[in-house]
Amino acid sequence: MSSSIELINPKAESVRRSAALQVNTMGAMGLANVVKSNLGPRGTLKMLVDGAGQIKMTKDGKVLLSEMQIQNPTAAMIARTAVAQDDQVGDGTTSVVLLVGELLKQADRFISEGVHPTVIAEGFDLAKTDALAFLDSFKVSSKLDRATLINVANTSLSTKLHAALAKQLAADIVDAVLAIRAPPPPPGSSDPREPIDLHMIEIMKMQHRTASETQLIRGLVLDHGARHPDMPKRLENAFILTLNVSLEYEKTEVNSGFFYSSAEQREKLVESERKFIDSKLKKIVELKNLVCDQALGDQKKGARPKTFVVINQKGIDPMSLDVLAKNGILALRRAKRRNMERLQLVAGGVSQNSVEDLTPDVLGWAGLVYEHTLGEEKFTFVEQVKEPKSVTMLIKGPNAHVITQINDALRDGLRAVKNAIEDAALIPGAGAFEVACAHHLSTVTKKAAKGRVKMGVQAYADALLVIPKTLAQNGGFDVQDVVVALQEEYADGNIAGIDLQSGETLDPTVEGIWDNYRVKRQMLHSCSVIAVNLLSTDEILRAGRSSLKPDGAQ
Repeated sequence: MSSSIELINPKAESVRRSAALQVNTMGAMGLANVVKSNLGPRGTLKMLVDGAGQIKMTKDGKVLLSEMQIQNPTAAMIARTAVAQDDQVGDGTTSVVLLVGELLKQADRFISEGVHPTVIAEGFDLAKTDALAFLDSFKVSSKLDRATLINVANTSLSTKLHAALAKQLAADIVDAVLAIRAPPPPPGSSDPREPIDLHMIEIMKMQHRTASETQLIRGLVLDHGARHPDMPKRLENAFILTLNVSLEYEKTEVNSGFFYSSAEQREKLVESERKFIDSKLKKIVELKNLVCDQALGDQKKGARPKTFVVINQKGIDPMSLDVLAKNGILALRRAKRRNMERLQLVAGGVSQNSVEDLTPDVLGWAGLVYEHTLGEEKFTFVEQVKEPKSVTMLIKGPNAHVITQINDALRDGLRAVKNAIEDAALIPGAGAFEVACAHHLSTVTKKAAKGRVKMGVQAYADALLVIPKTLAQNGGFDVQDVVVALQEEYADGNIAGIDLQSGETLDPTVEGIWDNYRVKRQMLHSCSVIAVNLLSTDEILRAGRSSLKPDGAQ
């Protein structure tokens, strides 16, 4: 029987009933097989080459799925949902793709025996609700001290980078997040604690030396230097003035012209323009002289001389730079707006939009401001500040793809620590939750389910085991041996995860392998929703307007 859409439109292409399900299952399993080898600390890398020949080496699921060209519509839909999972919670993309593929594979077993897809879908919904309830009972509300958070960051990073680098960066990531975390509200206040804003951690890249020299700077790194050769390159005990004032002659906002009839008039015009800017500079220099003048007695005691830095969001013209250089002021122009926000959090002080009422109260302070030149590029470091509320992660690496790899991993690591702090709970990792949840579903939930829905619950329980199976496979161990050992260990009442060094079971809570609660919750939810939608599909139509025009005409 021809599809009903073909009566309406003879050019439409359609895939019906079992064939549609087959297309969906194959698409989901195909995508799962692509990313399968990337899961976990022992996963392999993928090399992505774009049209221009640029190479990217990664095993981050989000990068893979967003950069790969995916033609199959089912696979493209799963990839988009998995990338959305990364945007929401920062991790778990590979797991979602694997689970969707495995759910459809398990469902296919029952459907080939004549069970209707809707029955399986009902079982999936029931299993999802129970799995989320079990997740709440399985989570560990531990005291989130620095050591635990380092373990959380290490678990996230070690799936993206090699172990030694992951261990080194984990501590830096935790210190960065704790530095920018807002203080708790005063006792008795009903206000909630402010959420953590990860944008206050500037990520700066410098292409030199090795990846192991990536470090946390408790201050700010700006990606440009002073624009005048005579300006000081290194200042200690520096007052910092943050400005959003144009120190160059600007054209008027309305269309206007100046007419002069003699050279004297032109001179007057240029002079008045200059005077307008000089008066601003004079006020800045006066403020510098006010705060940096020291009594002679102080100098004898060996006190460090006070210095002055101006960081401006707008432009500074060469004449103005010259005036500032002569007064020993280090001036930077055209700083990024986000950096101006970060600068106030790092060094203190208040950004000024005018130079009319400059007082010493508006200044920030840093113990050390210096310029670092790397090839053609200049970087300015603001360090030794009192209490930084914003910090910089300085990524170093010998080439672009190492830097990109570290950047992607840092992003996930920062999100993992933030999630752990905000959830105030963790989930034991290393495949322990999946083994425990599969056991719970195939005993308690399956017993409580009525009728043929049990099959859907069983399919869901079997599908969850794809995570520990894949971890074991990527570690080079026998999959069946590892899964059976895990299930036996859990049946004895212990939390059991996989030790990827030996293939034996371990207790992840003792070894410090932790997953985020919200990542697991989102993963269970989104993989079930996609699988149920794909199971409920009985016809795939290629009937969009553009595809129906003769010879691909637009």
